[in-house]
Amino acid sequence: MLAGDVDITHSAHPLLMPARNAAQIVTIHDLFFLAHTQDTGAEIRRDYPVLAASHARRAHAVITSTRYGRSQIIERLGVAAERIYVCPPGAPVWRTLGRQPNVPADGCILFMGTLEPRKNVGALLDAYQRLLDGRRTLPRMVLAGRATAAASTWVARINSAPLSDHVTHIGYVDDQTREDLYRSARVLVLPSLDEGFGLPALEAMAAGVPVIVSSRGSLPEVVQDAGAQVDPSDTTALAAAIERAAFDQTWALRAAQAGLDRARTFTWTESARTLHRAYTDAITRRREQPAAVRHQPA
Repeated sequence: MLAGDVDITHSAHPLLMPARNAAQIVTIHDLFFLAHTQDTGAEIRRDYPVLAASHARRAHAVITSTRYGRSQIIERLGVAAERIYVCPPGAPVWRTLGRQPNVPADGCILFMGTLEPRKNVGALLDAYQRLLDGRRTLPRMVLAGRATAAASTWVARINSAPLSDHVTHIGYVDDQTREDLYRSARVLVLPSLDEGFGLPALEAMAAGVPVIVSSRGSLPEVVQDAGAQVDPSDTTALAAAIERAAFDQTWALRAAQAGLDRARTFTWTESARTLHRAYTDAITRRREQPAAVRHQPA
């Protein structure tokens, strides 16, 4: 427990950092751990479903990245609305991208993210294979991101015919490689079952790359009308969206420009203002708490 001269403790996860005198803040990116407990890590599975709600209600402020996340925290964890602050990330500034649409004719179909159950990679592979069955030519698919143990079936499928000649999994990528991948992409596809934000969608829009995203979680709020939204359980619709992005140049250019415009609305300056307000409000709430409440054990 922190007992010294500290004004604020801010946990980057839903559980409070113990502190005797400081205002306490938690960050809640999403509530996937409640809806899909079996698909989370052992420590999260053990602690978060049991403790997250009480910790969030006791926090002097809760940080999340979307209005969708805020509504979920209110409804499912019972946190007072005025204690929740929406602080989305700012759009990245790429070295060579972001000045105009990036839709190379020979670009790949790109997935960016950890290969884990919530990312719905199986549906993406199903949609791509459906297109392969009906087309003689199709852009290659590149999956960039670490594969978890739960992704072993997907990895085996990628390494077997017919996908092995058309799909590449390259694992984790560093920042330089990340920009190179967006430059080589015709479209980013993110068919997640749930996302607290969906950073690859913002990265792609900021790079001028068209996006296809799931119609669930926070992705519709992040992308709005700047890209295609598809029910992640509908592989036929997902295949159709990928086909349009790959072969309809007019749509691709329009979506890329809309993405650039949308990405510019995400600024670190605005998020910093909101975070500063959250810190100030949290300190005020801490000071106004009765002593008996203030000194409850964490």
